[in-house]
Amino acid sequence: MYLTSEKKQEIFSSKGFQKKDSDTGSAESQIALFTYRIAHLTEHLKKHKKDYSTQLGLLKLVGKRRSLLKYLMKKDITRYRAIIAELGIRK
Repeated sequence: MYLTSEKKQEIFSSKGFQKKDSDTGSAESQIALFTYRIAHLTEHLKKHKKDYSTQLGLLKLVGKRRSLLKYLMKKDITRYRAIIAELGIRK
């Protein structure tokens, strides 16, 4: 599998998205994980253009990430701006 627990831990800790060591549920952590998964699925779809089930999964992931970003923007605009700048996401 492309996303092992070690890889998830690396994603969470490498950019400093975790508030503490066991934090995997914060909005920043989830957005970082979704961004990694979106990038992976995008590369897959470049090779396999007619994989419509993966395309549907990608669209659902983008929607989940968008809703988390919207929540974070309403809750704390500074955290929102920091995660946008860190991951290079544009609205």
